[in-house]
Amino acid sequence: MASPNLNMRDPVMYRILHAEHHRTGDKWCIYPMYDFAHGQSDSIEQITHSVCTLEFEDHRPLYNWFIRQLGIFPSQQIEFDRLNLTYTLLSKRKLLQLVQEGRVRGWDDPRMPTISGIRRRGYTPDAIRNFCGAIGVSKTNGIIDLAMLEHFVREDLNKRALRAMAVLRPLKVVIDNYPEGKVEELEAVNNPEDASAGTRKVPFSRVLYIEQDDFREEPPKKFFRLFPGQEVRLRGGYFITCTGVKKDDRGEVVEVHCTYDPETRSGNAPDGRKPKATIHWVSAEHAIDAEVRLYENLFSKEDPSEVSEGQEFTANLNPNSLEVIAHAKLEPLLASAKAGDRYQFERLGYFCVDFDSKPGALVFNRTVPLRDTWAKIEKREKATP
Repeated sequence: MASPNLNMRDPVMYRILHAEHHRTGDKWCIYPMYDFAHGQSDSIEQITHSVCTLEFEDHRPLYNWFIRQLGIFPSQQIEFDRLNLTYTLLSKRKLLQLVQEGRVRGWDDPRMPTISGIRRRGYTPDAIRNFCGAIGVSKTNGIIDLAMLEHFVREDLNKRALRAMAVLRPLKVVIDNYPEGKVEELEAVNNPEDASAGTRKVPFSRVLYIEQDDFREEPPKKFFRLFPGQEVRLRGGYFITCTGVKKDDRGEVVEVHCTYDPETRSGNAPDGRKPKATIHWVSAEHAIDAEVRLYENLFSKEDPSEVSEGQEFTANLNPNSLEVIAHAKLEPLLASAKAGDRYQFERLGYFCVDFDSKPGALVFNRTVPLRDTWAKIEKREKATP
């Protein structure tokens, strides 16, 4: 009782609870407390080094005392700082609340910082290991920027993920001078970082889909993608020039008309001209439909536990943490993709086939996006008066 360490003063070893246990029913009513059980479980499993977070440092003298008094295998407890990430909560109690309240789809929701969640999102074991190796261990509690973890995910997937073209928000493009009914097979590199990944054939036809964001009828400054009179390069395809648009009754552009230069197959011009932008595409006739789930941070604040008086941490949940795109258009090769397969959708980011996928009804989860320099420029210009 005279110990300066509060944990050593008449510690509680057991608690008695007359209640139904989910595994043993009413067979037991005596349960060991953590400090008493910790060293014994480590000894039973012959743990040489029991690694804990810093809050257990004050419990180490009691941990060691129990081991000595019981005369059991002496594990060594070592403490280090707890991993904390921005925009993330790692408290099991709080994560359980999110699951029980239906704020996420379960423990394996790709927005959850659980092993099953990050696996379903498409994170690789190597990326996690490289991240952990980079941050190391210390005795000082801190917080790591989530962007650092995403950096290692991108770095690893860049080396291993096959490339594919996918259009999430399709806009129809008609190449007026391309022969009707003609289909070409263009060659595309599967992974420029891995020569052994080889190449694939991508069908090209008169009617294509491009991203809505890759076209502006009235382009702002520094917009080099497609607009009336502008020439762009189609990834691995031809140069096309916008000649006009077709609009619906509301005045929205629903179809873009272009001409192509047949001398620019595979993206190079004999006269050496170089368009300022290259955009991705899929052939409308050959594209397959897929559901794509775009994930953002689960919380809108860097520190989700920082709340005003009377609020819960759930007040910081990001209402836009998931966007579901029902009818994305993908190149036909992806029809054979299997659950867990990872791809880089060119210019968009890294994606993983979700386990909700069924034959003819693929579902992709966005693992991490690629950096979009134009989005940063556009955002900055809108903020400038």
